[in-house]
Amino acid sequence: MDGLTTYQLAVIALGAIFFGVWLLVKGGDLTIDSAVRIAERSGLSKMFIAATIVAFGTSAPELFTSVNANISGFAGISVGNVIGSNIANVLMVIGISAMIAPIVFDRKKAQVDTLVMILATVAMAAAVWAGFLPRWAGLAMVFAIVAYVTYQYKASKIEVDEDDEGEDASPGNPFVMVTIGIATLVIGSEVLVQGAVAGGFALGVPEAVIGMTVIAFGTSLPELTACVAAARKGQSDMIIGGIVGSNIFNILSVMAITAVVKPLVIDPRFGQFDLLIVLAVTFAFALFLLFVGRIGRIAGGIMAVSYLLFTFAQYSGVADAFVGVAAP
Repeated sequence: MDGLTTYQLAVIALGAIFFGVWLLVKGGDLTIDSAVRIAERSGLSKMFIAATIVAFGTSAPELFTSVNANISGFAGISVGNVIGSNIANVLMVIGISAMIAPIVFDRKKAQVDTLVMILATVAMAAAVWAGFLPRWAGLAMVFAIVAYVTYQYKASKIEVDEDDEGEDASPGNPFVMVTIGIATLVIGSEVLVQGAVAGGFALGVPEAVIGMTVIAFGTSLPELTACVAAARKGQSDMIIGGIVGSNIFNILSVMAITAVVKPLVIDPRFGQFDLLIVLAVTFAFALFLLFVGRIGRIAGGIMAVSYLLFTFAQYSGVADAFVGVAAP
């Protein structure tokens, strides 16, 4: 790397960024199309497929990041990754998706998923306020998500028109294709993040700034890309199922497995600002899911702006000042 000029490094980084974006776009389209085919072939609802297969797959970056960070002694990254991802999923991903096309869905279909999301968020809040998530609690959360997926599988079977079963002429096994799509999303997000990091170094941007912005944003790119692809294709159920499922998996799978591997010690500062934000965002999102049934472009724009304000608060010292005031 020492032999490369700043210009050459910047060009390589720019190429990586464009290649990462291309992978994300292709992976998002492939994931959504394949997930829809799985739903049509299996007789399972699109929301169930999105809330399980797609949600777990797009949460893979969070899982790898959190487990590795906790093992390495950086528990704060693990907890912040889950909290920050859930905030980004609602404000950024849902917000941008709704700005592309209004999200309209059946409130009854989202009831169980929404209640599970609320309960999971409350469980996370309890752990954060306790300052510790032991191994046994992590195991209990893993069992909870297994029970949730099992229940939803049995409850989400829908009638399939036998005349339509043979109409799918798309090439490839949809289960294989959705796996390839999700893998492409994960690889694309990593390529984009590393390209941005290299570009930042080439331009002299401090390492701390890169880590707090690009890398944190990068773990939410799979969800964002998949949902944008779903918005362009008018698949609102895939968006709602994907985000609600992702938020559930982030807590009951990512945070839980992280604690199972190594008990999670949680910095009390998370309970003074970030947790309050994720609780407010989650409950506001739940109100839309349970009582409104539609997220329009204006609401989406407000969400996206709110995420920008949240990010500004994190890096402008507002969050630290709040923590200072809240501290005894």
